Amino acid sequence: MSQSASPLLAVSEQFLNHLRFERRLSPRTTEAYQRDLTNFCQWAAEHAITTWGHLTQQQVRQFIAWRHRNGIAAKSLQRELSTLRSLYRYLLRERLVTANPAQGVRAPKVQRKLPTTLDADQLAQLLDHPESDPLAVRDFAIMELFYSSGLRLSELVTIDVGQIDMDEAAVVVTGKGNKMRVVPVGTQARQAVQHWMRIRGVMANETERALFVSQRGSRLSPRAIQQRLSHWSKRLNLPQQIHPHMLRHSFATHLLESSGDLRAVQELLGHADISTTQIYTHLDFQHLAQVYDRAHPRAKKR
Repeated sequence: MSQSASPLLAVSEQFLNHLRFERRLSPRTTEAYQRDLTNFCQWAAEHAITTWGHLTQQQVRQFIAWRHRNGIAAKSLQRELSTLRSLYRYLLRERLVTANPAQGVRAPKVQRKLPTTLDADQLAQLLDHPESDPLAVRDFAIMELFYSSGLRLSELVTIDVGQIDMDEAAVVVTGKGNKMRVVPVGTQARQAVQHWMRIRGVMANETERALFVSQRGSRLSPRAIQQRLSHWSKRLNLPQQIHPHMLRHSFATHLLESSGDLRAVQELLGHADISTTQIYTHLDFQHLAQVYDRAHPRAKKR
């Protein structure tokens, strides 16, 4: 971003240096801020806006509306607004402006995509396959643990030997924000993990602490787990490709259907905000709506 391009870009560069050297944000994050500001500065130049202090809230709305008309997704628009708000917080701190015109401007709502889940029959088709090959034993222990405890992929790969307490039927995991939580482990998942533990030594390096290891003996990577689940989807002729989050979604949906306890499901999933968990109530309602459509006399088509 050239400082000589315009006063807007020159001040933007000061802000980006603040992100790089004071806040020490990653290069990737700083580049995202830079892209957003470049897009805005190009639009501003076409509308004769030359300084950040002259920008109005109405002009910010016009920019967002213009981006929306050009097919930019709601999530991207929310990020661009966040970038402008962050810039103005910096400018206010430096006393270069007197107000934040991006404050109070809203982007279009993001349409939340409902997660894909498996029903009980599909899960049985996936999990009820006794295997003796060490790789298969490991993979089925992984899948059982995903579904039993609703773990994120990032949580499962970091589990070390000893973090699953078989007597207490629980596993300690480190979730987002390095927050630790204790999650129950079901009977079938415990049995699958115990089966794997009996043969883990065949594959694991002597000093490796990871519960799940690769054929090289080191901790299994997230990408490798995704590939193994894809492998079993094809091998078992499942109608859709299985991925780790699908098993987590299935865990949450089935638990909510059975218990109706949203708070408990929030705790088990490790969601900081219950609004994140509420997406599963939409899935549950879809199921109820299907039952209604099939069963209610006045819902049936004549």
